[in-house]
Amino acid sequence: MKSVFITGIAGFLGSHLADKFLAEGYKVKGIDNLIGGYRDNVPEGAEFVHADLLDLNGLSEHMKGYDLVYHTACTAYEGLSVFSPSLVVSNTSQISVNTFTAAVQSGAKRFVHCSSMARYGTQDTYPFTEDMTPKPQDPYGIAKYSAELLLQNLSEIHGLDLVIAVPHNIIGSRQKYDDPFRNVASIMINLMLQNRQPVIYGDGSQIRCFSDIADDIDCLYEFAINDDAIGDIFNIGPDEEPVTIIELAEIIANQLKFNLNPKFMPGRPQEVKFATCSADKIRNKFGYSTKISLEESIANQIEFIRTRGVKKFEYHLPIEIISEATPKTWTEKLF
Repeated sequence: MKSVFITGIAGFLGSHLADKFLAEGYKVKGIDNLIGGYRDNVPEGAEFVHADLLDLNGLSEHMKGYDLVYHTACTAYEGLSVFSPSLVVSNTSQISVNTFTAAVQSGAKRFVHCSSMARYGTQDTYPFTEDMTPKPQDPYGIAKYSAELLLQNLSEIHGLDLVIAVPHNIIGSRQKYDDPFRNVASIMINLMLQNRQPVIYGDGSQIRCFSDIADDIDCLYEFAINDDAIGDIFNIGPDEEPVTIIELAEIIANQLKFNLNPKFMPGRPQEVKFATCSADKIRNKFGYSTKISLEESIANQIEFIRTRGVKKFEYHLPIEIISEATPKTWTEKLF
């Protein structure tokens, strides 16, 4: 029987991948420490292990017998990484090396690593293409890129097939929305549904493209079955609807019929101003196309949060370095 092991299976991306592989007839097992996900995200039919990826011996034991490994787990906190670098780096680069090592030890054949557009940093032009030299500019981005380099090196030595995926700004159902440190669309929706104004860091002119989870899963699944992906790097996500953060807030407010008057806070250190990725490579090689518009995706996310119920924000991670530059939204728990 085909089998897949997914790190971060209780998270947003990992749980949707588990659904896809179950539907395709795979035996699915996953691991998660529940820092960034919900236990009930794990689909019925998948075996779940509540454990930490920093435990290499335990991870290797759990992974035995699985041919395919998808590494989605990560403390993907770009802004927070400037103020909690130890937490973020150890749970980004170190857990990637641990997962790869365990995959080699357990006899896996293919490893799909989910990186981040933070690898690109600030470039002279955008959207970002895979042939650009990465210039990560915060600890999270540096940790993500260093993980790529480490895994590429190890793959060449140990012969484990490697594919590097770069999903970016994914939104949709199952995303953690009571997290004050990340997921801007979810934060805004959760606040507005509580009749509270959203917070915008800086002037709100930062440009992003947001990707519905449904437009990422088929691409990621392709990497399990198509040998043409081996040894390559692919951006995953739409490039047709770039929006500013202010425009994102307006789209959400319009759908909620909310009287928008956002609170502006100082910009976060090291935040990239213009960050969108080109989808041309995966579009040309694997026929990628966007099926869900930003408006539709926001509507789906609103419905998910409404159905599940609004939540108070949980300040669940430690801030290791507190200075005048640390956002007051975190130090004073303003969400």
